[in-house]
Amino acid sequence: MAGRIEDYALIGDMQTAALVCRDGTVDWLCLPRFDSHAIFAGLLGTEEHGFWRLGPAHAADAPPPMAARRGYRGDSLILESEWDTPRGTVRVTDFMPPRDGAPQLIRIVEGISGRVPMRSALRMRFSYGRVVPWVHKHEGRTVAVAGPDSVWFDTSAETYGKQLTTYADFTVAPGDRIAFTISWEPSHKQPPPLPEPEQSLEATEDFWRDWVDQCTYHGPYREAVVRSLITLKALTYAPTGGIVAAPTTSLPEEIGGVRNWDYRYTWLRDAAITLSSLLRTGYREEARAWREWLLRAVAGDPENLQIMYGIAGERELGEAELDWLPGYENSGPVRVGNGAAHQLQLDVYGEVTEALHLAHMTGLARNDYASLLQLKLIRYLEKHWDEPDEGIWEVRGPRRHFVHSKVMAWVAVDRTIKLIESGDADGPLEKWRELRDDIHRDVCERGYDKERNTFTQSYGSKELDASLLLIPQMGFLPPDDKRVIGTIEAIQRELSTSDGFILRYPTSGGDEGVDGLPGDEGAFLACSFWMADDLAMIGRVDEARKLFEKLLSLRNDLGLLAEEWDPRLQRQVGNFPQAFSHVPLIDTALRLTASGAYGG
Repeated sequence: MAGRIEDYALIGDMQTAALVCRDGTVDWLCLPRFDSHAIFAGLLGTEEHGFWRLGPAHAADAPPPMAARRGYRGDSLILESEWDTPRGTVRVTDFMPPRDGAPQLIRIVEGISGRVPMRSALRMRFSYGRVVPWVHKHEGRTVAVAGPDSVWFDTSAETYGKQLTTYADFTVAPGDRIAFTISWEPSHKQPPPLPEPEQSLEATEDFWRDWVDQCTYHGPYREAVVRSLITLKALTYAPTGGIVAAPTTSLPEEIGGVRNWDYRYTWLRDAAITLSSLLRTGYREEARAWREWLLRAVAGDPENLQIMYGIAGERELGEAELDWLPGYENSGPVRVGNGAAHQLQLDVYGEVTEALHLAHMTGLARNDYASLLQLKLIRYLEKHWDEPDEGIWEVRGPRRHFVHSKVMAWVAVDRTIKLIESGDADGPLEKWRELRDDIHRDVCERGYDKERNTFTQSYGSKELDASLLLIPQMGFLPPDDKRVIGTIEAIQRELSTSDGFILRYPTSGGDEGVDGLPGDEGAFLACSFWMADDLAMIGRVDEARKLFEKLLSLRNDLGLLAEEWDPRLQRQVGNFPQAFSHVPLIDTALRLTASGAYGG
C-alpha cells in the first residue's frame, strides 16, 4: 500500500519526476517526460503495478522500515535518507541529474556505521502498471523492454530475478558506496551510456547551488520560499519552458472520492502565476522560456485559446480512465488526460495578460509578438467577456457568469491599456477604457450582494467563492473598500474549516453541486494563502502572519505541499507537489516581509 501523500519526497530533472516514500520506495515515475506512461505506478495501485524499494533488509512478513531522518542536501533536489538499524546506520542518496540525453534515476547507498544488510527490489511495469516488460541481460547490463520503451539497470551489486522482480542483496560497512541507476532509452536505439553516479551527483549539486544563488529574496521566510522555488523549477519542462501543475495524476481531493484529475500538463493560469513568482524572486530566464512556450502554444490562434496544453504545446489531451488501477487508497477512477482542456475559462485571459505585463514591468526584453498576442486577446474579450463560462475551478456543471472570470477579464483590459499608455503597443485606447469601465460596472452591479455586503460566486447566486479574495490583489478595488472587507469577512465566516483554512466554494456532499460532482474536498491551500494576503492588505497583519505560519506547518518534513488539506483526516490530499500551492506561499511571504509582519 502506498504511503500517505506527505510521506513522499520529490526528485526530478526538469523533464520528469519521481516520488520517493519515507521507506525508500519509488512509487511513481513517468519516463521520459512528466506526461509519459509510468513505469512505477504503485502510488495508484499496488506493488504489482511497479515500484523500486531500496533500504535495509527486513522480514518478508514485516513492513519495510521507515527512514529515521531524511532531508534535501542543502538547497537542492538531492534527497538523503538515513536508517538506524540494530546493525548500524546507512544512508541512501536519491537524485535525477539534469540532462541532455537519457533520463536517469540514481540511488547511492553509503555505509555510515556497523554492517547493514540491504536489499534493492526493482519491479518495472510499463504503461501504468499494465505491461510486464521482457527483462534480460545485454553485455552485462540488465534491460527491460516493452514496445517502444527500454529501461537499463546498472549496479556493481550482484542481482538476481525472482517473481518477475530484480533483486540485489548486499551489506554495507562504513565508507562503502554502492550505486544503482536506471536509464530510459527508446527500445530501437543503442543502449544509453554507462552511468557515472559520483560525477553526476557532483554536477547535480553544482546545478542547484548555482540556480538558487540567483534568488533575490533574503527575508525571514527564505527557507520556505527557496524550497518552493526549487519545487517550481522541478515542475518546469526544460526543453520547452512549459510548467506542469503537478507531476502526478489522480491523487484524490477526497480520500475514496472521484475528484481525481491528471495535472501533468501546463495550465495557462498555473503557469502564469508561477512565472509571476519566479520574476519577483529574480528568475528571468524561466520567465523568458515560458513566454516563448506561450507564443508557440497559442500560435496565431488566440481566439481558440485553451486553458491548458501539453508540456510541448500539444492541444489534444483526451481524458481516459485506467480501470486496471484501483486508485490511491482505492480512490477511483484513475484518469489520464484532461477533458477540461477545451473549457471556456475567461479568467485565463487575465492571468496570461497579467504575467506578460509583469514580465514587461520587470525589464524582460521586449517581444513584439507577445504585445501583438496581448492585443489579440483583448479583441477576443471585447466580444466574449459577457458570456458565461466554466470558471477558475473548471466546474463540470452548467456555465455561469462567474465573478472572478469577469474580474480577470477586467484585469486583461486594464493591463493592456497600461501597455498602450507606456508606448509599447498601439490600440484603441479610449474604446478599451470604456470597455474596462463597462466590465467594472457590470461586476459591481450584478456580482455584489448589497444585503450581505459581499461579492458572490456568480451573478444572481448566494454562494461565495474564495477566488473573490483576488479582487484587491488584482487592483479591481482598493483593499479599504467596504465591499472588499465585507467579502473577506464573509468568506472567513462561510468558507473556513474548523482549523481556519479556506474552502474554494461550498460543495454538496453526496449530491452534485455547482461543480457537477458528488462528494466533498479538502481546504484548497492556495485559497488559504490568498486569505493571508488579503488580511495583510486590510491591516490585519498579525492575523495574516498567524494564518501564514499555520499554513507553513502543513508542509511535510521536506517543505512540500499537495493541492489541499483534509481537516477531518488531518492530512494532505490532491496531486503532489502542487505548483498552485507553492506559488501563493512565495507571494504571501513576499507580502508579509514587505509589511514587516513576521515573527522574531
